[in-house]
Amino acid sequence: MKRSITLRRWQHEALGAFLAHGRPDFLAVACPGAGKTTFALTAARHWLLGERLPLVIVAPTSHLKHQWARAALDMGLHLEPEWDASTRSIPSDMHGIVVTYAQASTSSSALRSLARGGLVVLDEIHHAGGDRAWGEGVAEAFEETGCRLLLSGTPFRSDDLPIPFVNYTLGDHGDAVADYEYDYGRALIDGGVVRPVFFPRFDGHMEWISSDGSHKEAGFADDIDADDRGARLRTALSVEGEWLPTVLTRADHQLRRIRKASPGAGGLVIAIDQDHARGVAAMLKKRTGEEPLVALSDDPRASAVIDRFAEGTTPWIVAVRMISEGVDIPRLRVAVHATTTLTSLFFRQAVGRIARWVPGQASQKAYYFIPDDIRLRLHAGTIAEQRHHSIAKRIESGSQDGSVLDDLSRAVRIEAQPSLFEALSSVAVAAAADDGIDPHEDLVAAADDLSGQPVDLPPAPPLPERQPDARSTLGDLRTRHARKKELRQWNADRVVELVRSTGLDHRSVNADLNRRSGVERVAEADERSLRRRLEAADGWLESLRG
Repeated sequence: MKRSITLRRWQHEALGAFLAHGRPDFLAVACPGAGKTTFALTAARHWLLGERLPLVIVAPTSHLKHQWARAALDMGLHLEPEWDASTRSIPSDMHGIVVTYAQASTSSSALRSLARGGLVVLDEIHHAGGDRAWGEGVAEAFEETGCRLLLSGTPFRSDDLPIPFVNYTLGDHGDAVADYEYDYGRALIDGGVVRPVFFPRFDGHMEWISSDGSHKEAGFADDIDADDRGARLRTALSVEGEWLPTVLTRADHQLRRIRKASPGAGGLVIAIDQDHARGVAAMLKKRTGEEPLVALSDDPRASAVIDRFAEGTTPWIVAVRMISEGVDIPRLRVAVHATTTLTSLFFRQAVGRIARWVPGQASQKAYYFIPDDIRLRLHAGTIAEQRHHSIAKRIESGSQDGSVLDDLSRAVRIEAQPSLFEALSSVAVAAAADDGIDPHEDLVAAADDLSGQPVDLPPAPPLPERQPDARSTLGDLRTRHARKKELRQWNADRVVELVRSTGLDHRSVNADLNRRSGVERVAEADERSLRRRLEAADGWLESLRG
């Protein structure tokens, strides 16, 4: 079990601010990829000192529930990601649970009782809106927790609804007040935290039939009615046209160049919907010769697909929204915005998927390919401005060697030049300049940028019931909740066999097994109890065979 951890500078500062805060709610705003999970779990270890259990994590998606549980295990904390409303308590071999915002909304009454006096970490808290069911459910579920640690890279909602437990400058209508803030520009200045992200933009010539039957055509540089802008973008992103195949080919060429130095680098295409994702996948296979992975929300194997991509070397994965927020895949270096979702919130979170720094690599430029739609251009410009400012700051501080300084200065100047154009189809179609990308520009982390500050961790809180066979190590890939899931499945299989062998119904068999093994409810049983119940089932089956 970890006795200490090395924190980045911002994580160390945020931890100090959290421990000295003294109020129930603490909002930490940090750019995607900065390491909010590590900060939050370190803070949890400190807050839980004194056995102030339970720990509840609220995450946006089911996939992220398991990602949080794995990260918590590395910190000596055992969390159950498969808790559901039918479970009346937290298993005695767990420090707490991980739920989604949807679960928090539908199970608010049960969670209110379970989480009373404990610590709740609300990951990407902007998912809860004050006047919506999720927001109301979250507010009810965690009103009586001892401490609420709120995390976000984007502490606002596209609908401007207030977020539960967040303080605002003007009631519910001002800016969110962060108790600690760490933005993308500061992260780039620090070095060794996030990657510099560049935005290749592509114009084009689109033709479509509008809803009233009229023929229309325009490029992204043309000033057209708001109603036509969506049609123009959808036309560009159609798998039937030439715009998207051209952009995918360019993105793949960029990824191949990166993979020469970093063979494991990967790319992500964010599609419009599931049919579009399948079409994009077929297009990628045709253009690249390799089958991409596809993660679709209606596929029960989607989380396994994402994990397989994260741990493997497959060049491309296509998804709709499942990888746009929170999912940790450090090897992602290239992304293509092939969706009609244009909010600033979504854009920033999507860019964050390719911004996570990987220690040990000096050169880590990342590329987010976008249509040259004015709305996306403005979002990209905001991030690019922070990048320029950070480059200039690092030049001033002398953290680069002389040969790179000149290249960085030239790169900043280049981006002020007018856009260049190129053909994208058989008709004269133009593409915007690649965000001033210069082949020599880079942010090379200085040696001291990657250093951190070690922090002693207090002992992990003892579990209500210690398990002699449940010790975990950092190399233990089968976490406790995974073993319990397997044991529950084996128990269910034995029940089916006993129903078939005895003629009893499922309810009677389950009740008898619970009585024989001293288990009250399977959903609440710890690992040792599940094994005892399995042995009881095997003994019953053996007696029937004899």
